[in-house]
Amino acid sequence: MENELPVKLTQFSRGSGCGCKISPAALREIIGGEEVLPPDPRIIVGYQSSDDAAVFDSGNGALLISTTDFFMPVVDDAFDFGKIAAANALSDVYAMGGTPLFALAILGWPVDKLSATEARRVMEGGRFSCRMAGITIAGGHSIDSPEPFFGLAVTGSVLPAHLKRNDTAQPGDALYLTKPLGSGTLAAAAKRGLATAEQMETATSYMSALNQVGTALGALPGVHAMTDVTGFGLGGHLVEVCEGSHTTAVLRVDQLPVMPGVVDYHKAFVYPDMTMKTFQFITDKCTALSAAQILLLCDPQSSGGLLVSVSPEEEKNYLALVRDFGLAGVADRPIGRMEQRGEKLIVLQS
Repeated sequence: MENELPVKLTQFSRGSGCGCKISPAALREIIGGEEVLPPDPRIIVGYQSSDDAAVFDSGNGALLISTTDFFMPVVDDAFDFGKIAAANALSDVYAMGGTPLFALAILGWPVDKLSATEARRVMEGGRFSCRMAGITIAGGHSIDSPEPFFGLAVTGSVLPAHLKRNDTAQPGDALYLTKPLGSGTLAAAAKRGLATAEQMETATSYMSALNQVGTALGALPGVHAMTDVTGFGLGGHLVEVCEGSHTTAVLRVDQLPVMPGVVDYHKAFVYPDMTMKTFQFITDKCTALSAAQILLLCDPQSSGGLLVSVSPEEEKNYLALVRDFGLAGVADRPIGRMEQRGEKLIVLQS
């Protein structure tokens, strides 16, 4: 109909983007069953380290990367949602230092509530991101679901020498983040009708951007560890890095990049539900957090940036590379450093 209002996808989902993830504590209980499977020496990276993707040694000189990621709408526009969800799934491969090869689509759609045309636009957005990555969506699976969701299963490859993990940071490393924080908060504000069009345009631009710099960072030996920051927020994913690496992160809160408008929403206590679930997971692993620090560090990111742990000797090359990728102003600003394991996993400095 001519006067029909545009569909707002976020009205059809309880959670937004990576903010609909299961909490870190619940996830560990789910995957930590008592059954012990025989070890497979071909699996180089499995679920034990909570890394971004599984890595398999195919025996032909290259390692295969396999990952899957999907979520419910984080923005109202179907095409933008498809772009963001695909970029988020592709990020897992980039975070391992790898290159995507092809993808399979994962779609859940409430066919009695939303039109097939809107679902097609989601797929078109996903294909757009895959074209930007130089790959195709080769197939997939769809179901009739009470809530809409979309994502990809991605296969990639990486040379053994270029593989990056989240549990190999070293004391003395500098920490960098390649995208600003705040997409979870802005999504929550948008669902309440508070976020401005300009704020959401900025957030959509960041969330849609591919983390292709990760492939190039894989070639730098001094990049000791890498992960992408998604639903568990910077705090939750940094805890995983510190636990796996047996290190402590000293974080400069005043250096953290933040999207416009986020601080004001935090002052008004606008934040997604996932924030407090992550806070419960990290609270005893950090030095004391103020309310503002909780809302920022635990903000669930959808298609967030790469968290990079790089040696002082490699920093010059790292900085040149991220600037070549057009990431100056965010990715070239150190947010902290790694130290020997202390009493807490994360120590905050202002």
